[in-house]
Amino acid sequence: MPHMADAPHLYEQLAADIAGAITRGALRAGERLPSVRRLSEQRGVSVATVLTAYLALENQGLIETRPKSGHFVRVRRASALLGPTEPRSRAGAPARVTVGTGVAALLAAMRDPAIVPLGAATLSPELLPIAALNRMMAAICKEMSTAGASYDAPPGLPTLRRQLARRAVTWGAELGEADFITTVGAMEALHIALRATTRPGDAIAVESPTYFGVLQLIEEMGLRAIEIPVHPVSGLDLDALDEALRTQRPRAILCVPNLHNPLATVMSDDAKQRLWRLGQRHDVPIIEDDIHGDLMHDGTRPRPLKAFDRDGRVLLCGSVSKTLAPGYRVGWLAAGRYQDAAERLKFSQSVATPTLPQMAVAEFLASGGYDRHLRRLRRQLSAQVARMREAVAHSFPPGTRVSAPAGGFVLWLELPAGCDALAIQARALEHGVAVAPGPIFSARGRFGSCLRLSCGFPWSPRLQAAVDTLGALAAAEAGRIGPGGRSRPGAAN
Repeated sequence: MPHMADAPHLYEQLAADIAGAITRGALRAGERLPSVRRLSEQRGVSVATVLTAYLALENQGLIETRPKSGHFVRVRRASALLGPTEPRSRAGAPARVTVGTGVAALLAAMRDPAIVPLGAATLSPELLPIAALNRMMAAICKEMSTAGASYDAPPGLPTLRRQLARRAVTWGAELGEADFITTVGAMEALHIALRATTRPGDAIAVESPTYFGVLQLIEEMGLRAIEIPVHPVSGLDLDALDEALRTQRPRAILCVPNLHNPLATVMSDDAKQRLWRLGQRHDVPIIEDDIHGDLMHDGTRPRPLKAFDRDGRVLLCGSVSKTLAPGYRVGWLAAGRYQDAAERLKFSQSVATPTLPQMAVAEFLASGGYDRHLRRLRRQLSAQVARMREAVAHSFPPGTRVSAPAGGFVLWLELPAGCDALAIQARALEHGVAVAPGPIFSARGRFGSCLRLSCGFPWSPRLQAAVDTLGALAAAEAGRIGPGGRSRPGAAN
């Protein structure tokens, strides 16, 4: 593929310089920025470059344009937002999972292009190198006319597994080519990992809140969920997990140590080591979902739990669905001591992972294109998350608490007590806006006043209008609630 330059464009550098001045306080809220022509002369760049830089800063929520007055540093309200409240430090009893209608409504909205996509955690196609990947696949088809003519039986395409092993070095994990099984996305990897470690009727420890797709998987497999609270800063509550392991003896632990979905927490290395030791002490396998691990906004790469694994009890699951090409459905599983069983399950479940997408992803990784793409993507997602937090601060009712993620592209909102997130979801869909309600992230339907918002699309007037709509619906719902979270007398229910 053509080489993608690492150096930023002129407008990106100019925007970064101005953003830095705002962050340092050299440019203060409400202060007028130089005119486009003046800044063009000062920096020796074109007027178009300055206009593009100002547009980028406006999309990040750092500046605003006032008609006939110019560009001004925006008064930032997001800095005053509080984070989600800490959960009770106690695990729930094993429960059958019933995700409910909230997921069905969300999945239906994903299929409707007229709906503003704030519900599903998906990236805008314009942020992904799909055209380059498709060109690679076309070249592979031309050069290797028999590609795809046979199954890539488990463990999967050797060239892709070789690239994954090389990347594992940067994760701090000692994994070789033979340690990986390629899968149809991370969901198949999770499914195989659960089948390798549990049987129908078993209880497993899961985070609360957790990704609703995991809960659907647990429900379909006839498992029960023991909900372990997640702290909004430090991640999985290990004291509560320790208690659950001692008293309820789950057969497996399923968790997201890096950029948890939906809270975006990252567990410290010390916490990951303690988590692994808990699994060892109680002889419980740990299934790790690391699908967002490459998306830290500052460019760092936190080590997966697998990097601390000393006896093969950690089953690492990942994919390129949140970073590169969701439609390619290329994922992987490093199953440790369960590798042989996982390979058999992979064959019985889907025989093989499609060859051509594996080949294109392997080539993209080998070319260095993936790392260059990640650098750009992380910067963009950081700006989009910041812009969304600022919009929430302006549009949602007082008392709304919002996560401040260091990576990824989702926000977790905690609305004033008593607000009904499912009701807000239903009303938002009537206005053409999709949102993920809190109860679908819990086996027991908790988080009734919470919402998850996706920040996967560049800012636009359409997104701004959608957030304004959600904010108005949340404000109306909050207005229905009286002190103590009770409905006001006479309020419509």
